[in-house]
Amino acid sequence: MPIFFISSLFMEPASSSFQRAAWKRLKKNRGAVFGLIIIGLSIGVALFAYFMAPDPSPFANRIILETGGEKPGFRKQFLKLKKDREVGHTGFFHRLVSGKEDRYTYIPVNSYTLSGDSIIAGKYIDEGVTERVAYPLSSAAPVPVTEKIFLLGTDKYGRDILSRIIVGTRVSLGVGLITVILSLSIGLVLGSLAGYYRGRTDDIIMWFINIIWSIPTLLLVFAITLALGKGFWQVFIAIGLTMWVNMARLVRGQVLAVRELEYIEATRALGFSGIRTIVRHIWPNIMGPVMVIAASNFASAIVIEAGLSFLGIGVQPPQPSWGLMIKENYNFIITQNPMLALAPGFAIMLLVLAFNLLGNGLRDALNVRGRI
Repeated sequence: MPIFFISSLFMEPASSSFQRAAWKRLKKNRGAVFGLIIIGLSIGVALFAYFMAPDPSPFANRIILETGGEKPGFRKQFLKLKKDREVGHTGFFHRLVSGKEDRYTYIPVNSYTLSGDSIIAGKYIDEGVTERVAYPLSSAAPVPVTEKIFLLGTDKYGRDILSRIIVGTRVSLGVGLITVILSLSIGLVLGSLAGYYRGRTDDIIMWFINIIWSIPTLLLVFAITLALGKGFWQVFIAIGLTMWVNMARLVRGQVLAVRELEYIEATRALGFSGIRTIVRHIWPNIMGPVMVIAASNFASAIVIEAGLSFLGIGVQPPQPSWGLMIKENYNFIITQNPMLALAPGFAIMLLVLAFNLLGNGLRDALNVRGRI
């Protein structure tokens, strides 16, 4: 009896009994459940980043140079002054996608007093250094002074590390998603054609795969990035175009094995076209190993993007990327505040671990040989 597994990405619904059995096996795997929880939380954080981040400004890019390089738990009072121009109201969807522009300028202060129609403050310059400043009360916010706590500290520009990690989750999940989509699209098509038709088609596709395989991944990413240019979408596409080879080789091997089974021979006897046989009868039965490789590619893409951003050819400032944050703050590792670089490193490690654990769990849950 053929074993049918059809992903929700494809045409026909999977057998409900198989889905229940696979989900039951997956729930018993504690590592996979842990990975699934972390991934779910990360998706929620990415979607509502600007509502969760202490700094909801676009790219969490509120620069306050006086408070740069502070340790986790740093606490400071800020005087809020109106900007020279009026900042309009930000709607829900605009804030959801792009954040909310600050309506006030934040001035760090050690102390302040109200004197008539003025506010007199001791502006914080550096540790033990204060400058006396005065502003009209009309230029300040209705509540002129607020206190902020930077749970993970601030980078050298005074930006909140926690906020930039939260917003940077979008980049890591985005690059993984684009990579999986591209690798699935290219790998499934080429691998299926090579494995099903064999002969000259297989020789040509495998020759092309071996050429791409022989080029170091990082070098190929460099070349594609230089051709497309630096930027947010460019690095996503560059990484995606280099990670389909593993998928294609796996799919080819799976198709070579499945095409010799009786039910595939039956489709040929019934006169079904090769494309229909591949899409409707072969793909559903090889989705288990494909999903495992997809999870692995997701994790690998996160690491590659972080590496490219660290080298300066990935996501460009001021957009936050975990790799870019490590680059901007790695010199603090050997000085007074290593957490500025370690925090985004821990975030990368946790998310990559989650996808690897989920991939291992999917491999076990979808491996039904000998179970049915």
